Amino acid sequence: MNNIECRERALKIIVQVLAKMNAIWRKSVSCLRIGKVPHRYKSGCHPTVPLGSRILTDPNKVFEHNMWDHIQWSEEEEAAARKKVEENSAVQILLEEQVDRKSTTNTRELSLNHVKTNMASCLSRTHCSIPEEEEEAMTGNAGSSGGPRWTGFDFSIQDSEEHRKTPLKTDLFPGGSATFRILEVGCGAGNSVFPILNILQNMPGSFLYCCDFSSEAVELVKSHPSYRAAQCSAFVHDVCADGVAYPFPDGTLDVGLLVFVLSSVHPDRMQSVVNRLSKLLKPGGMLLFRDYGRYDKTQLRFKKGCCLSENFYVRGDGTRAYFFTRGEVHTIFCKAGLDEKQNLVDRRLQVNRKKQVKMHRVWVQGKFQKPLHSN
Repeated sequence: MNNIECRERALKIIVQVLAKMNAIWRKSVSCLRIGKVPHRYKSGCHPTVPLGSRILTDPNKVFEHNMWDHIQWSEEEEAAARKKVEENSAVQILLEEQVDRKSTTNTRELSLNHVKTNMASCLSRTHCSIPEEEEEAMTGNAGSSGGPRWTGFDFSIQDSEEHRKTPLKTDLFPGGSATFRILEVGCGAGNSVFPILNILQNMPGSFLYCCDFSSEAVELVKSHPSYRAAQCSAFVHDVCADGVAYPFPDGTLDVGLLVFVLSSVHPDRMQSVVNRLSKLLKPGGMLLFRDYGRYDKTQLRFKKGCCLSENFYVRGDGTRAYFFTRGEVHTIFCKAGLDEKQNLVDRRLQVNRKKQVKMHRVWVQGKFQKPLHSN
């Protein structure tokens, strides 16, 4: 198997892991009679790659499952969402207050069971403290479109202490002798690190890098029994820190994962963050993106006084959240010199069957590739 075939095979595996984390089950929808589904309940532009196949064909059965895929909003619902955003963003935090918060010293107290955060920088976030709605988007709803739910750190890998703590022999940097390299930005306490490592253990020559703003989160990853220094390097890094080098050279990554990270970055810094990640990719390397979409229920739930700028909010714990459109995502990644391979809006209807409540979820997902040859 040559390097190109190995890269394509590994990329497919990583995409599968990411899909499971996000409850994206790539089931065939050819058996569904989409043409007979009422227009209200089907997407007018079906995604190129199906993101689940649980289609709501009968509105009377809406509370039979926790999540429904490919939901098209009515004009009334979209107008109501737009009005709600206009209301909760009518009062914005004063610029001088935002400046004060940017200079606030970040403090983190992290334990295995709980993460406490004080007011953080406007330009960063505590990745290890995952908001409830973000965790749902990453792991999926237990009743959504089938499939398991990542609920902790009890994965199947159990290595000896010697294997886990003995680094791979490299020339100049960790993973230097690897033929396939992956980076996860904002790894938190490792909820996606260990499922990926579980697969990579059967792929000689592969190596996983993972970084987070929080040193405590990185220590949690490195102290986990499934962590293997021979195939993984966890390190502290703030993606917004200009001039701070990564522990590997530019042009060495095959895959980059940017999942619910960019939304926490100040809009003025997003472009520079993606530009830097683009430089890390090999020609042909892929950057996988997933984050909040415009008018997601998370955005609608913000109260007045939480808005920093247009579509950019601060939570009570100090973490930030921006809500993207497909056009914004396209502009950011293409300006970074990447080719768009996928860019879609994942609209779902989340249901609380106990309370008989329906909530619209909106996420944006994309795949962006570094050209094989520069212009």
